[in-house]
Amino acid sequence: QVQLVESGGGLVQAGGSLRLSCAASRRTFSSGGMGWFRQAPGKEREFVAAITWSYGYTYYTDSVKGRFTISRNTATNMVYLQMNSLLPEDTAVYYCAVRSSGNYYSASSYDYWGQGTQVTVSS
Repeated sequence: QVQLVESGGGLVQAGGSLRLSCAASRRTFSSGGMGWFRQAPGKEREFVAAITWSYGYTYYTDSVKGRFTISRNTATNMVYLQMNSLLPEDTAVYYCAVRSSGNYYSASSYDYWGQGTQVTVSS
């Protein structure tokens, strides 16, 4: 079992920045990597970004490329999501997750999830 705790969400104006953090209760290196997803009201959960533990390869959905940056700290089992130039459409609950197998873009590839942190971007 792995417990994940997200933090760093909040209310910010459009154009602003937030940094999300995800703390894992233990090492998850065997999983290959971790990801961030988000879910807006009335919408399905969608992939945002992912990173591999070993080489730090990163993956992003097109809508956040150039604005969001995912990073990890292998010494502390932390994963971060730096979000810049935020837009109202970025408003959602953001979840971090541990990948079990499969491609990094699909929610079905992840088997441990945090409780989520709310990000609200006002226009």
